[in-house]
Amino acid sequence: MNEIEQHVRLGAYVHIPFCRYRCDYCAFVTFTNRDHLVDAYVDACVRQLERETAECSPLATLYLGGGTPSTLSPSHVGAIVQAARLAPGAEVSIECNPDDVSEALLSGYVEAGITRASFGVQSTSARTLQQLGRPSPQQSIEDLGHAVAKSGLSSWNLDLIYGAAGESAKEFSATLDQVLGLRPPHVSAYALTVEPGTPLSRTPERFPNDDHQANRYEFLNGRLTSLGYGFEEISSWSLPEHQCIHHDIYWTGGNYLGIGAGAHGHSSGRRYWNSVSPERYIEAIETGVSPVVGEEVLDAPTRALERLTLLLRTAHGVPWDAIDHEKLQNLGSKRPLVARQEDRAVLTVAGRLVANTVVQCLVG
Repeated sequence: MNEIEQHVRLGAYVHIPFCRYRCDYCAFVTFTNRDHLVDAYVDACVRQLERETAECSPLATLYLGGGTPSTLSPSHVGAIVQAARLAPGAEVSIECNPDDVSEALLSGYVEAGITRASFGVQSTSARTLQQLGRPSPQQSIEDLGHAVAKSGLSSWNLDLIYGAAGESAKEFSATLDQVLGLRPPHVSAYALTVEPGTPLSRTPERFPNDDHQANRYEFLNGRLTSLGYGFEEISSWSLPEHQCIHHDIYWTGGNYLGIGAGAHGHSSGRRYWNSVSPERYIEAIETGVSPVVGEEVLDAPTRALERLTLLLRTAHGVPWDAIDHEKLQNLGSKRPLVARQEDRAVLTVAGRLVANTVVQCLVG
């Protein structure tokens, strides 16, 4: 990792809060009844981007997340991309619902400036998707792969969720077979978590089993490693040269702009967040008022410890002496939790499963 480069890279996250439906596990800022605001919302994002990138360094990354950004037309996406002052070779990403995908849509996004897309497949098992409160896909994973291949995307990612209630090892393995058959350059896989206030949180019979999730993770990591995917972060793996630069800015404590309703940003220890209401966000931008409704400023020691906490999750690891190794030994694990790579400590697979415990051994 280039320690200087990670400090100078600047990214921008643009939140697109529109969705056709809301999955039972989702706790993000999303709305299924605000489509009438799309034009005004995109205009507001464009104006905020133009305003905030006018005097800062060019963006290394631009990430359209949600919500469901693929509800936007290529012309909407193009307007957002054009508003951003991008560095040469910038990574420009968009999250997509596979059901929105067609060769024409993806080709339109590429023409609009998108270089990377992330597709929220989650699972190819109809039963697992039902447990997640997510409709079965309208097209096959193979159709998705065909559209991607024809689109001209420089890179792309498939998102998975594992650990849904009742998901069998056989079903999970079948999902991996289908997903990895496409040879995606990047794979993200997240353990199902129960977020307060979601429909999932009100149905304990659908809560994930920790032991099953650990088994799924180790199986998944083994499959990916055997196929040449490198560990990037606890929930992400990539083929060489396909790491997600935007996420790396997050994980290395870098700076990024927060654009849109509910978006969060970070600037040298100051974290801030915008109004979650699309209507209030639009009004703020149109009247020249800041959409920021809250902030938190970290002191130097807190920021340093937070950065170590984030780095520990990644293949970058932390300096070897940033860990209290006696305390780590006293955790009593039968397997090593970190491995030494030159002068850095990197989590082993066993360590990734208990990362929140290993964090307690960091020397702040």
